[in-house]
Amino acid sequence: MNWILLVAAGLFEIGWAIGLKYTEGFTRPWPSLLTVLAMIVSLGLLGAAMKSLPVGTAYAVWVGVGAVGTAILGIVLFGEPANGARLLSLALILAGIIGLKLATPA
Repeated sequence: MNWILLVAAGLFEIGWAIGLKYTEGFTRPWPSLLTVLAMIVSLGLLGAAMKSLPVGTAYAVWVGVGAVGTAILGIVLFGEPANGARLLSLALILAGIIGLKLATPA
């Protein structure tokens, strides 16, 4: 269950990171509200997951899920570059997330 909470926290991190783009510097009320709510939910889920996961593992996975997801959505939604080096780097982050999961007791 703690890993499910952690992945959900990472997904909400993606939501708020992408949401920041739509807030236009927090000048748009609805995107700003949704972004702040996603931040709160993300941190709350991360905190819950850290009750039973090592802090270093939980934080690294949270950031990794957020980074990979945000970069992929940046490519899809905003036309950011998707060159080989960038995709390889994202794959390495994903491999690190999987490695941490396999190396951490449940």
